[in-house]
Amino acid sequence: MSDSEPRMIEILRILSQQEKPIGSKLIADELNEKGFNLGERAVRYHMQILDEKGYTERKGYSGRVITELGRDKLEKGLIYDQVDFIYSKFEEMIYLTDFNYITQRGNVVVNTSTIYNEESINILKSIIESGLSVSPYVNINEDKSKGKIEVTTLCGTTIDGILLNEGIPAQPQYGGLLRIEDYKPIRFEELISYKKTSLTPLDAFSSPNRTSVMDVVTSGDGLIPANFRLIPGIGREKTIEIIKKLDKIGIGGIIAISDEGKDILGITVPKGMVGISIVGGITPFRAIQEQGQEIDIKIAEEIRDFNTLSPITSTIKYGLKPVEHTPQPKISFLLSKSWNLIQQVNFDIEKRKGDIISNVSYLKKEDLDKTLGIMEETYNSNPKYINPYYKIVNHPSDDNMVGIATICSLSIDGLLINNGIMSNPKYGGLLELTEPPLFIELISYNGSTVDPHKIFIAKNMTSISGNFGPNKILASFKEIPYIAREYAVDLLDTLDKIGFSIYKIGKPREVTYNAKAENYNFGVVAGSGLNSIAAVRERGVDIHVKAIEQLMPFENMDRL
Repeated sequence: MSDSEPRMIEILRILSQQEKPIGSKLIADELNEKGFNLGERAVRYHMQILDEKGYTERKGYSGRVITELGRDKLEKGLIYDQVDFIYSKFEEMIYLTDFNYITQRGNVVVNTSTIYNEESINILKSIIESGLSVSPYVNINEDKSKGKIEVTTLCGTTIDGILLNEGIPAQPQYGGLLRIEDYKPIRFEELISYKKTSLTPLDAFSSPNRTSVMDVVTSGDGLIPANFRLIPGIGREKTIEIIKKLDKIGIGGIIAISDEGKDILGITVPKGMVGISIVGGITPFRAIQEQGQEIDIKIAEEIRDFNTLSPITSTIKYGLKPVEHTPQPKISFLLSKSWNLIQQVNFDIEKRKGDIISNVSYLKKEDLDKTLGIMEETYNSNPKYINPYYKIVNHPSDDNMVGIATICSLSIDGLLINNGIMSNPKYGGLLELTEPPLFIELISYNGSTVDPHKIFIAKNMTSISGNFGPNKILASFKEIPYIAREYAVDLLDTLDKIGFSIYKIGKPREVTYNAKAENYNFGVVAGSGLNSIAAVRERGVDIHVKAIEQLMPFENMDRL
């Protein structure tokens, strides 16, 4: 990747936010504000390259616009940049929020989603009336000619912006799923860090059957989307006063505020800091999705004048009980839970014997023959990308169910470590098989409580069993110190020949399939054992996908 690539991506990003053509001077000014020191001449040089690639188009003397190809490049390209951009995007939204809660004027952060019938409006209203939303203030714009309704709601990031304007720096930490029991918030069950992910955390959990917002409203038990941020402990009392004032004007959704340095809802709060949990701004939209209604959810999409919003209801009955400040089991992130398994991998590459880490997914016994047929067909269609090893195992409690174990890619890290080479699992990703292949999504193993590949499967983002073979597959990205490269390459080449699906061994400072290793390291891209399972799910088989489950002797596994 050339040094100019990030600048060109930023130029595309600037153009994508414009409604009309703009010239090099305006682009240079925008770039300078974002920390890129580029003059007009340099911008014109970069724009010429973008024109040649078809990413931009000149519109006479007015300037340039981004093309559809350019938008596609911006969306999929430079994912290593995108994983930092998500957090930066929220920082930008926080900074641009200038809402004054005394005058009730200024800009707020909003989520805008598209629904397709009036019934969805009724569901939205009922959730807002239950108090499971940031605010009753919405904007509803119906386009009858297209049969769709655009609904804008307030995002919880607005509160972070209001606090910042009052001199209190709120730092977004996690988005996740919060367990509610008898209307009482208990603890977060799943979390994804706002840093090092290309997916907005709450978007990652927006797949069907992940939340149960309506159950919380009707019975008091279920899972709702929620966010978690930190503020300095010295700002706690002032924050509480601001939140009380916001609540009076219809901006709320606060679930819990911790004491200084005290853990809450299963999340560790550092000494000197205070944790705040706020209901996810998309919660009403998730309720619509739970009811089987068609909806296109967008998260923290834009800044909008508060005066464009108005209350959808004047009746708000906040149904959640106060949080009890009693210790909950601390949430363990995926990589923390996995290191013990990684260390126990003792696969002998020469004897081809020893323990590897396996994923175990479960399905009905009656679907087993069909499932194995799909797995074999998927492997035969492109053996380069599909791991061929599997093992049929018993279900722990249901005689009508059966498990299929496949090799987890963390086995590769374990094997390297067992041979004295430090291997750090960095990302789980979605790899698009373009030429060359490119990661189009990445989620850090270190910032998630759930395997990223399970998220991509649950959101139906893979494309493995198509008529023309794999298109979007699951892969992982690992970092290895450069000093060990020669020995590591030798081991990885042997693993690839055995069938462990090593896609790419990168070079130092090289962007490898759109992912970037730290300095003095090189990257390795490996296939996921869940690719064949994802293919089965794509073909309509009801299979419960699990990941990083247990150790299993490699010699006991069968091959497709």
